[in-house]
Amino acid sequence: MSNFLGHLRTINHHRHLVMRGCFRVGLYKQGLLHDLSKYNPVEFFVGVKYFQGDKSPNNVERKLTGLSKAWLHHKGRNKHHLEYWIDYGTDEGSLMQGMKMPVNYVVEMYCDRVAACKNYQKDKYTTASAWEYYQKGKGKYLIHPETAALLESLLLYLKDHGEEATNDYIRREILHNKK
Repeated sequence: MSNFLGHLRTINHHRHLVMRGCFRVGLYKQGLLHDLSKYNPVEFFVGVKYFQGDKSPNNVERKLTGLSKAWLHHKGRNKHHLEYWIDYGTDEGSLMQGMKMPVNYVVEMYCDRVAACKNYQKDKYTTASAWEYYQKGKGKYLIHPETAALLESLLLYLKDHGEEATNDYIRREILHNKK
């Protein structure tokens, strides 16, 4: 029962943090709808089974079973994940590649990454946490260069200027001028 409540608290807290971040930059609908698939039994009960509290249960599932059915379900339903935007390139015979993400989903991805760091790192979180985590996996991502550049700029801005200034920058410069 403690895994059930622990996992439920973790996803509720994460959603609350992302919602707050999205609201602060003006993405109200995305904030409300963020990660609702985590309550689907395919995702939720894997989270309960492999709950640890300090890392994603999907990583544990993947390590133990060879893949994460919960993650495959999740990334296919949530447009703020770069993995949602992986497809074959438009040239004949091209390999899989990251497609350019709409700006509002890149901003939600930024909010998601910040919230995940806060949720798992707790009092060890700093404004550099999301940047540092991104840097650890940077060479492994299939991500469109423009999407990567925008995400990196937001994470670096957060690291250098703090959350309030970054939210203001996103509202004024990124979302206001989005294409």
